[in-house]
Amino acid sequence: MTPVRLSPSASAVPVTPATDPPVTGRNEILRGDLLGGIEPETLAEEFGTPLYVYDFDVMDAQVQALRGALPRRFDVAYAVKANPALAVVAHLGSMGLGMDIASGGELDLVSRAGVPTERVIFTGPGKRDNELAAAVRAGLRAVTVESISELERLVRASAGAGRRTPILLRAASASAGEASAERVRGIGDEGAGKFGMDEASLREAARRAVRSPHLQLLGVHAFTASNVLEPAALVEHARGVVALGRSLAREAGFDLRLADVGGGLGIPYGDEENSLDLHQLGVRLRRLDDELGADANTRSTRILVEPGRFLVGPAGAFLARVIDRKDAEGRTTAILHGGINNLLRPVLVGQQHRARSFGNDDRSAPVPVTLAGPLCSGLDIVGSGRPMAPPAIGDLVALLDVGAYGFTESMPLFLSHPVPAEVAIRAGRAQLIRPRIDPSTWLESQRIPDW
Repeated sequence: MTPVRLSPSASAVPVTPATDPPVTGRNEILRGDLLGGIEPETLAEEFGTPLYVYDFDVMDAQVQALRGALPRRFDVAYAVKANPALAVVAHLGSMGLGMDIASGGELDLVSRAGVPTERVIFTGPGKRDNELAAAVRAGLRAVTVESISELERLVRASAGAGRRTPILLRAASASAGEASAERVRGIGDEGAGKFGMDEASLREAARRAVRSPHLQLLGVHAFTASNVLEPAALVEHARGVVALGRSLAREAGFDLRLADVGGGLGIPYGDEENSLDLHQLGVRLRRLDDELGADANTRSTRILVEPGRFLVGPAGAFLARVIDRKDAEGRTTAILHGGINNLLRPVLVGQQHRARSFGNDDRSAPVPVTLAGPLCSGLDIVGSGRPMAPPAIGDLVALLDVGAYGFTESMPLFLSHPVPAEVAIRAGRAQLIRPRIDPSTWLESQRIPDW
């Protein structure tokens, strides 16, 4: 299938890029009163609201900053689940990033985006037989195996295709083997039983994989937390994964070529939070790199990181119009065009996003404002007591840091509201990358049975 690339269109909005640094000191889409160098009202008038906006210049800066912190043996695979917009995937792929996918649909997506299959890792539990077969045919960099039964199904798929499939074995925790639980303390628990294998199953899977003529065991994968802001915790986790892989390789008899340490690189969501210190991360990773280079068993081992949120989260804003405002008992509530049907994450994980209002009252002193959506549900609150200039009816409100786990981690069918459009900005120029979807689209596909 022909790769899709951004190209000029009639819907593009040319604007001179903003040169001022972010008002927060962060690398983010909000710069002064502009989103990606464009007036929010200009975006709203051109594309309607609610609207997702992504600043590709911010993505570029995040990629460059991360690469600057990583030693040469480290590879980067973008976690597609964070934001699977075709334009986002194609853009990051054009920068040479690999891709971490978790479904057959995402495999089709990265192929459509033009990402070479040898840069793609297929992770995630519950892979169907047809997904395993598609992964084998595609010739991916590796398939991460989650269980012994999945290993056997992959053997059958590989044998049927006459292929030898590169694999990683996923551990439930990097604390197995030589790595201790103390080393990865603070990383967290990914969920009992759902992801990866316990130590006994992992070692049995390694023995079977080495014996199979249809598998090529490259190494291990372990990922146990999200949105980590402590460099020490990330590096100690990576050290634990490598130690586990070294132990398995020595016992089962294979060369440890790849250790996938997952993602987990965090971004701050609150004004009081500090960004991940990439300088300290780089210093600690170089020490690890020196350790690996000094060991004959790991001198050629490559390390794979799978950031998603870190690369795209700060690049995104959710822009919505205020359609009603209520002031009662000293509290201000603004009702927006879109709510948890478009942005579920604040309720889903209990973590609020920064918010900014744009309008006539924009210079007013900040007050606690509740941001509610239009749904007939008390859960439809995307911001509670957010300090911001009190928005008036007709003003615009932007929720920030929504470039990851925003558009596709929502509940768009609830109460049949339109699905927001998605827009990409680069160098102050906006282009539509996914059009607004009217409820009539899915209404027309339904049928009333003729009994």
